[in-house]
Amino acid sequence: MAAPTTPLFEIDDLHARVAEAPAGETAAEILKGIDLTVQPGEIHAIMGPNGSGKSTLANTLLGNPDFEVTAGTIRLRGDDITDWDVDVRGKAGMFLGFQYPQSIAGVSVINFLRQALSARKGIDLSVLELRLSIMEWMERLEMDPSFADRYLNEGFSGGEKKRNEILQMAILEPEIAILDETDSGLDIDALQVVAKGVNEVRTARPELGVVLITHYQRLLEHLRPDHVHVLVDGRIVASGGMELAEQLEAEGYEAFRGVDA
Repeated sequence: MAAPTTPLFEIDDLHARVAEAPAGETAAEILKGIDLTVQPGEIHAIMGPNGSGKSTLANTLLGNPDFEVTAGTIRLRGDDITDWDVDVRGKAGMFLGFQYPQSIAGVSVINFLRQALSARKGIDLSVLELRLSIMEWMERLEMDPSFADRYLNEGFSGGEKKRNEILQMAILEPEIAILDETDSGLDIDALQVVAKGVNEVRTARPELGVVLITHYQRLLEHLRPDHVHVLVDGRIVASGGMELAEQLEAEGYEAFRGVDA
């Protein structure tokens, strides 16, 4: 009998809260025991209403110091990364696509990518070498080549910011990508471009695991996840396939409130 393979990414009984509560108060738990196993090449969609803990989950997985893990573990290819710093997780192969990507004045897209790639892989490419390597991806993502020289996300539309995040994911070649509300603020055309970009990155890297955190079904229609999970009040209360996303679209989240995990 073949030995079982180590999952790409595992979350085991994860509990978390904000790291600092107001004076005289104790921070309440936001995540209350999350379990998730992602195998190489799988897409897992986590859907939930506002306030269910979706963004807290994304930030906790990447190691945002504003959130504190109070119990449970996070593993990447079998390594316990629960206490690793953000930069160490990034170097190990984690990528987070933010719901609201930040602008960085004075740092061009291409210089940001150069610094990030150097940190991730220890590859010290010149700006020219990197420019040549990203042109194909910019074309796939329908990005004007001039964006490479603009300051990161400054003056970018919502769709341009999200395409830039997918560009980063393509160039950095992570092991696992956590996409937090990637569809937020996108019109139909931009949504299709971003979804196409994610699919093309997955084609280039078939073992890439994706955890897609979203409120709506519309992105799932383009990405077709292997597994869909419903997050309510800090717990995964249901899991299934695309039929679960379709049920949510038809019935909403109310039917899942009060359901035990």
